[in-house]
Amino acid sequence: MIVQVPYQDGLLQADLTQPVDISIPLREGHETVNCFYAPYLETAPVVAGSFIGSTAKGGPVNFLNVKLNPHGNGTHTECVGHIAREPFSINETLTKFHFLAKLLSVYPTRTDAGDRVIGKAQVEDWLEPDEVEAVVLRTLPNETDKLTRHYSGTNPPYLHHEAVDYLVERGVQHLLLDLPSVDREEDEGKLLAHRAFWKYPGTVEAGRRHCTITELIYVPDDVPDGLYLLQLQITSLEIDASPSKPVLYKLV
Repeated sequence: MIVQVPYQDGLLQADLTQPVDISIPLREGHETVNCFYAPYLETAPVVAGSFIGSTAKGGPVNFLNVKLNPHGNGTHTECVGHIAREPFSINETLTKFHFLAKLLSVYPTRTDAGDRVIGKAQVEDWLEPDEVEAVVLRTLPNETDKLTRHYSGTNPPYLHHEAVDYLVERGVQHLLLDLPSVDREEDEGKLLAHRAFWKYPGTVEAGRRHCTITELIYVPDDVPDGLYLLQLQITSLEIDASPSKPVLYKLV
């Protein structure tokens, strides 16, 4: 199925029969991505009297309780409620699900302090004002162990808040990246990049209430940089974040 997508003064086409899923599957156990010392995803069958919700254990159906942490267990999309004192939820703030997006591959640069940072210079002159609603950042090198990497205590790469300011100035409303966070793993609670992205405090006045950050994606090497139609799927959770399934469709 081909759909037309407005772009600048013309139209581009997306083939909906060729999706590129850039989410990381949620799996039980330690052989999966994890960060911020979050407990690993767990499932357990419901047990009620003689009933057990597991066909492997003799039950008639699989009927599982699931325990997870959206921020630490895999691909997730978060709203300003992640840092706000006000009770914003991802379900109430994300009300559109298709966006014009641009994918960029970037090498984080090492600072004198040893951090690996994506700075403003690495995203400058790449976007025209209001060119796209969403930006997808793929960090290099792009090892496949990103699908199972344990990030806790490793000081992963992050975005400099000036780079985030620049993206916001360019009209970016939805930011996706293959890192645990836009901010440094330990930054004394400053959360400079998160605050820059949502313009918090002042989010509502700045028109940033509906904006989202999606972390822990994985974009395969065979997906070239460029323009895409992004579909951003979440569960209808009334909390700050949800496990999510971002999907790209190439635009031509």
